[in-house]
Amino acid sequence: MRRVRYEVNGGPEVLFCEESVLPRPAAGELLVRVEAIGVTLPTVRKVREGSEPMPLGGEVAGAVQALGPDVAGFAVGDRVTGLCFTDAYAEFAVVPAALASRVPDDASAVEAVALVRSGVVAGGAYEAASPEPGGSVLVTAAAGAVGGLALQYAKARGAGRVVAAVGDPAKADFVRALGADDVVLYGDTAWGDPYDIVLDGVGGELLSPAVRALAPGGRLVAYGSGGGTVEAYELLVRGASVIGFQMRMLAFGKPALYARRLREVWEMRDAGALRASVHEEIPLAEAARAHALIEDRRNLGKVVLVP
Repeated sequence: MRRVRYEVNGGPEVLFCEESVLPRPAAGELLVRVEAIGVTLPTVRKVREGSEPMPLGGEVAGAVQALGPDVAGFAVGDRVTGLCFTDAYAEFAVVPAALASRVPDDASAVEAVALVRSGVVAGGAYEAASPEPGGSVLVTAAAGAVGGLALQYAKARGAGRVVAAVGDPAKADFVRALGADDVVLYGDTAWGDPYDIVLDGVGGELLSPAVRALAPGGRLVAYGSGGGTVEAYELLVRGASVIGFQMRMLAFGKPALYARRLREVWEMRDAGALRASVHEEIPLAEAARAHALIEDRRNLGKVVLVP
């Protein structure tokens, strides 16, 4: 089979495609014939900023090719999507059954990788903030895969005002089409009236202004991989809080809630409340171009690799 990997950390140019042996699923795992692979910012950052090369993980969708021992609830041929922590950028991938879910007949593999993981993160991050009806919400990285769904999720769940924060004014029309009531730029002196909730998928240098954008008693939920430092005084003067959200901890720590979030994503999609945006489908061998798109912040929605 073909897979993409890297031997030294660096930019997109360090990725290369090679032939490799077919992986075998271990206990509790599925072997999936991959039809679509979601490219995420954490993976892009891992390649460039990591201390050493690591497997390219990510979400995949396709058909179950084989079952490992002790797998229940799935059969060969089932269409599934799920997270792979080893070689996701490949024609075949091993997925923990606990992180796999079925794809409806009317959904493509590309839609599945654009919707499921990002939708669960968007919904989980919003609910982690204990939102109240009619509250105001600011979403950073709003033109990305998770951010775009977070805008829609907040709207569908009764937020009174939802504002998109982006780095490029050219993205304004895109996020407005997803339901944003207003748009602010990262470089703006002020980000509008203080917000009850900030959903932050960027972190890093953007974390401090995101905290300062909170209203008294506001809550920021960090779900990105950018890190950053929060000044305790900024929280003190606002009576605000910062919460971290990670989907892997939800899936393994609260499987019943994780299953509910998965159902919720498809139910909201069927009701027209969630729509996944796909920026481009890119051949697996051109993974470097996919990473460059995300590094340059040029994507509007999900970037998907197709074997």
